[in-house]
Amino acid sequence: MSSLIRRRFHSFVNSITRHQNAIGAKRSQQTNAALNSTTETHQFSNDVVPVFKYAAQYGDRAALRDMHGDYTYRGLLLSAKQFANELNELLGEGSQERIAFLLPNDASYVITQWACWISGQIAVPLNDQHPAPVLDYYITDSDARVFVTTQEHLPIIEPLIAKSNRRLIVFDNALRVLASKPDGKLANNKGNIEHDFGNFLDAGVPGDFYNKSDAMFVYTSGTTSKPKGVVLSHKNIQSQVSSLVTAWKHTDKDVFLHTLPLHHVHGIINVLLCPLYVGGRCVMLPKFSPSSVWAQITAVNMQNSERINVFAAVPTIYMKLIQEYDQLFVNNDKIKEYIFNVCTTKIRLMVSGSAPLPKPIFDRWEEITGHRLLERYGMTEAGMILSNPLDGERIPGTVGTPLPGVEIRLTEPESTDSVPTIAPKVLLYGNSKSSKVLSDSKDLVIGDLQVKGDNVFKRYWDRPEITKKSFTDDGWFKTGDTVQYDNGIYSMLGRTSVDIIKTGGYKVSAVEVETVILGHPDIIDCTVVGVNDLTWGQKVAAVVVLNEGAELILSQLREFAKKSLASYAVPSILKVVNKIPKNSMGKVNKPDIIRILFPQEDLAAEVFIKKPETSEPVAASTSEPVTKKDDTPKKDSS
Repeated sequence: MSSLIRRRFHSFVNSITRHQNAIGAKRSQQTNAALNSTTETHQFSNDVVPVFKYAAQYGDRAALRDMHGDYTYRGLLLSAKQFANELNELLGEGSQERIAFLLPNDASYVITQWACWISGQIAVPLNDQHPAPVLDYYITDSDARVFVTTQEHLPIIEPLIAKSNRRLIVFDNALRVLASKPDGKLANNKGNIEHDFGNFLDAGVPGDFYNKSDAMFVYTSGTTSKPKGVVLSHKNIQSQVSSLVTAWKHTDKDVFLHTLPLHHVHGIINVLLCPLYVGGRCVMLPKFSPSSVWAQITAVNMQNSERINVFAAVPTIYMKLIQEYDQLFVNNDKIKEYIFNVCTTKIRLMVSGSAPLPKPIFDRWEEITGHRLLERYGMTEAGMILSNPLDGERIPGTVGTPLPGVEIRLTEPESTDSVPTIAPKVLLYGNSKSSKVLSDSKDLVIGDLQVKGDNVFKRYWDRPEITKKSFTDDGWFKTGDTVQYDNGIYSMLGRTSVDIIKTGGYKVSAVEVETVILGHPDIIDCTVVGVNDLTWGQKVAAVVVLNEGAELILSQLREFAKKSLASYAVPSILKVVNKIPKNSMGKVNKPDIIRILFPQEDLAAEVFIKKPETSEPVAASTSEPVTKKDDTPKKDSS
């Protein structure tokens, strides 16, 4: 793929100067204001209106582009309604049965999702990167009645379905072809099918069904516990979309580039449903490829109407894009200037989320594109919760303020006693308009994050006890994350269970340590975990990936980290690996890292080995120079 984008760039290098002159003349505050302007603010109904009902309103407007072609809202709705008729015959309209599906990132996904909702069923999207045992867990746990997939996945799926009474449906490509036909006609073995689009304006279950029904199961990433099915209602989805549309000013003029997995709220809500709710357009890539993304961003030989202007990704993707840029473009000043000009004048918003964004990536991306990435914080159970501003200062390493419609509060840590005591003290309350500190400290507050609003789910599937423990008596969802509030801005310190390391009586944010370590010139990736220790409770352990040929010993890392961290937060263990396993959203399963790299039987040997110059325990295995080697931990299937 790299050769493709290289050829495309070489074909227009001679004309870049002309483009630069035209673009440079327009690059001003006026241009930036136009990129963020809206033709008309999208108005959400007080009632719940699913996305497919808006599709009827948008008609022949372009909705989607995938590797197969282009699709209008009308075409997608026609195909989805036809598929929904089949589901109605099989399950009954509005029966709220679970329909699991494993589909590529193309129109087949949208058609199936809408068909589930038109029929009044619950969508359970899965990821083709999951191995068979994990897929089996999701299918069994969700108790899906129907499974939809494509021919390419049948070798994996058929054996899983064969041992149950579930119905297997192979997605009919004729539905995708129908969706791409502007006249809504399709010739196949059944003859010529013609639809009256007016009959689809009232698609879906009648009455107030969508005000109170469930829409989708999204499984948690399983980085801290076994994956749980988060039950999201149609009301939850509309609230989450409405919040982002309001905060980030999405309009029907927006064209989103989609290169994320479609089993997670980032890919489903933020990048797919947001543009489709407001009448915008989504360009779907089959999978992430640095060269394909750069081709879309630079939009060589594309009409203005086809250019993407919104891009959202995870930190790992931005890191790979930077690596591709440095490999292909860094020595070509004309191309570098062209990329910078295009990004600053044609793209209005670039977002990063799902994992902490290292400051070196933030800074380098701004240098390349002129964009200060908008960092936000969210989770499967509540969608997006906090966000840096669309207009205004974006501070790297922070997640801004609460989004519209979202209420948050910070509390003291919950008691770990087996017998519950009084509720934790509330330290702060906040919403999109203001935050009020209730504790004695007026400037800095650190506490457990709780959230409330229509965006928040109501239950985990088939886990009533876990659901009950996840909410307070007065209805606040306990996120399990520790958050810092400082002078009006919120920052994530990490998961309370795995990212807050308790060492020698101090609490250390693994996220903060990771941010510092990633600033080391020889380190390209890292994760920080707490390793159990008899003396200190936990030790701060850094797992790093080095640049090719680089060497690093613990004392060098500690010396570097001491410039920015308190002494108790400086890592006392260093492990070097070739690769840090991450899930499809760029998240690290830290319990797996601890279990594989730091087995309990090794700890006793390390606890009492100390370096002469410090009283803090240091792992003996790190006293010699460490280079890149093949000791990559294998990620557990969950």
